[in-house]
Amino acid sequence: MIRFEQVSVTYDGAARPSLRDVDLVVPEGELTLLVGPSGVGKSTLLGAVCGLVPHFTGGTLRGRVTVDGRDTRTHKPRELADVVGTVGQDPLAHFVTDVVEDELAYGMESLGLAPAVMRRRVEETLDLLGLNELRDRPIATLSGGQQQRVAIGSVLTPHPKVLVLDEPTSALDPAAAEEVLAVLQRLVHDLGTTVLLAEHRLERVVQYADQVLLLPSPGAAPVLGSPSEIMAVSPVHPPVVALGRLAGWSPLPLSIRDARRQAPPLLTRLPASPPHPTPAPTHAAAPAGAGESGSGVVAPGSGKARGGEKAPRSGPVLRPGPRPVPRPGLLGRLLRRSEPTPGPAHNTGTGTGTLDGGSAPAEPVARITALSLRRGRAEVLHGIDLSVAAGETIALMGRNGAGKSTLLATLIGTLAPTTGTVTVGGRTPHRTAPQEMVRRVGLVPQEPRDLLYADTVAAECAAADSDAGADPGTCRELVSSLLPDVSDDTHPRDLSEGQRLALALALVLTGRPALLLLDEPTRGLDYAAKARLIEILRALAADGHAIVLATHDVELAAELAHRVVILAGGEIVADGPTAEVVVSSPAFAPQVAKILAPAHWLTVTQVAKALTEAAPRAEATP
Repeated sequence: MIRFEQVSVTYDGAARPSLRDVDLVVPEGELTLLVGPSGVGKSTLLGAVCGLVPHFTGGTLRGRVTVDGRDTRTHKPRELADVVGTVGQDPLAHFVTDVVEDELAYGMESLGLAPAVMRRRVEETLDLLGLNELRDRPIATLSGGQQQRVAIGSVLTPHPKVLVLDEPTSALDPAAAEEVLAVLQRLVHDLGTTVLLAEHRLERVVQYADQVLLLPSPGAAPVLGSPSEIMAVSPVHPPVVALGRLAGWSPLPLSIRDARRQAPPLLTRLPASPPHPTPAPTHAAAPAGAGESGSGVVAPGSGKARGGEKAPRSGPVLRPGPRPVPRPGLLGRLLRRSEPTPGPAHNTGTGTGTLDGGSAPAEPVARITALSLRRGRAEVLHGIDLSVAAGETIALMGRNGAGKSTLLATLIGTLAPTTGTVTVGGRTPHRTAPQEMVRRVGLVPQEPRDLLYADTVAAECAAADSDAGADPGTCRELVSSLLPDVSDDTHPRDLSEGQRLALALALVLTGRPALLLLDEPTRGLDYAAKARLIEILRALAADGHAIVLATHDVELAAELAHRVVILAGGEIVADGPTAEVVVSSPAFAPQVAKILAPAHWLTVTQVAKALTEAAPRAEATP
């Protein structure tokens, strides 16, 4: 169905090809999973299948790509539309109409299908993807995950022979992701559709794959094989595979069920439960001077205003009190630069500990009390009570449309409560001037490109320094620590998803906010990039910054969060320490927790550390 014959792709101005001498056949009627680290050419390979490369992207394609016998060099994307359906990483860039039902019908209308056929297929797709209740909704009012499902549905209605999907579940909650993957599996098994899918969250999809296509490194020859064969050698792999490698299991498990069957011997080598983690701060003291009551505060995010005006992206440097635990690494030293000599007023504690013995609890960084919020006739949030302490990392979780992003918007002041109160440093965010509130908070939105409007990285950094009142070069040093290989003249649109996130994070951190808000921060990141992000956020929390992240990534929450708050229907249904909340939730438990239940093991890192510590004791036992 899909054949690559000695295909190389080189973009204009690139020093080396993005793909080199690719020669393979993607099996017909199977789900083939495309994996590999960021930057190895996965999106380029997908674009070559649907004709976007080189007809839309430019560059030079050598060799030949055929789909159902059609040469993509001589057939433009519109001439392949009845054969190949494509969903990219950004669903907003995919939409043509304004209403869900119209979007599902648009592709069929373009192909000239009969109205009766169009109506039947729209109804089938609404049911398949659980979109029936959204059929009359404007697409702009949907959550990110809902928009992703609409994008997938719009390419399913023409019944193409090949589906090409780039990160199709990246914006979906675990339950919605399983629904989408079940639909794809049904299309493969029942209709013989060929599915080529690239995904970084392998824990969600690898067990559904018939074949795995690995691009191990830039320019390296691709490897096509069974999931178990490829996962044994792949540099990127899900936690279940990492745990299998650590435990020496053979064959390597790809699913929770397979891993649980092999887990008993490993459980005998582990303590009954992991060491009790040091508790998160209980309203540890916030940076001194950050608010009228002495607490740290949170303020509006950054980027361009919707009206087109340039809004400040970050505020001047906060004046924190003494911090007993320094930030580790270069990032910490850079953020500490220009900090004034602290006074004796406050002691902040750390992100993984509590206040020193005699310290009195301080006010939380932010407090939400009895919050309800209506948008039109819908009550989006109801009865929310939440407080955020300095040095604490909170993961907001819940299905798509549960109200996570809306809750972040109330913290930064872009949405006003209908009832209840939101106080940040003794102020009400939506009633406080943005110029004042922006000094206290940073928001990295779901789409980092929303913060990026300059033509070069250097210009972005200069604007961030100006907005924050920071010394010239402050932002650029942060960028260098996060993106060491990115030059000043690089255009932000030429960066990968992970690089854009890192750049947006550096822009926000220039203002040294007391509270950092992140909306789906791991979307589009591979495992290595996610590990680097976790290190950065841990360092910030360890120095007293409060962090709230809205995420569907259960593995991120397990690695990073002190506390998990689960929203459903606009209400908080669970709030507590990460291990207690996620282990008891089938939907939000990480893979390791499901494999080693009922013990509260959450990550492969935890297990590896416990095995390392247990080895000397075992050797010492007679």
